[in-house]
Amino acid sequence: MRGLGTIINVLAVVAGSGLGLALKSGLPERLRGVLTQACGLAVLFIGISGAMAEMLTFSDGGFSTQGSVMLTLSLVLGGLAGEALDIERRLDDLGVALQKRVAVGGGSDFAIGFVTSSLVICVGAMAVVGSIRDGLTGDSSMLVAKAVLDFVLVLVFASSFGLGVMFSALPLGIYQGALTVLAAFIEPFLTDAMISGLSFVGSVLIFGVGVNLLRPGSLRVGNMLPALLVPVIWELLKQLV
Repeated sequence: MRGLGTIINVLAVVAGSGLGLALKSGLPERLRGVLTQACGLAVLFIGISGAMAEMLTFSDGGFSTQGSVMLTLSLVLGGLAGEALDIERRLDDLGVALQKRVAVGGGSDFAIGFVTSSLVICVGAMAVVGSIRDGLTGDSSMLVAKAVLDFVLVLVFASSFGLGVMFSALPLGIYQGALTVLAAFIEPFLTDAMISGLSFVGSVLIFGVGVNLLRPGSLRVGNMLPALLVPVIWELLKQLV
């Protein structure tokens, strides 16, 4: 069934968050702080491993790097566009609005949990490629694998930040659901090089989320989200030239 992968992914996020919330109620503040640091380190290395997989190549008996120029342009141009749109503030405002809507406490943790979890589970090639594959062929295997990873991540996030993490299921469902519906239109234009570039830049942004978990407010990762569009434009321009 087309769309099944996104449904499973959303349910996994809700279930993982619910379990994390159950754990949070029995955890002292000191342990929640350790869990936040553990999240930060885990997300850092998820980002590093994804970026290195795309950046490092092995040939002629040695390693070399690729994509440095594209990455720099993506982050710079994407950051400028994001600052102009003030995406980070809009995401925070959405988190605060959701908190008021459900009438729960939690202070800034609600918005932090919502934004952090949304960025981690929505940014990445698995969400894009898995959704398109699901929409075209009904193959949900990649999104099911992603659901397992997301379940673990949001469990730990929710045990640190609370209910806001569970609401990251909303943007996830909308984002992946839209890609699944639009798959037939997107697939002909999405080359392997575009997917590789998107995965590369997305992994670097995930690394930035990890930095923010360890040192809150260090990077405005939300304002760098337009950087994900630059690899696609980059490859389209290369094809035209």
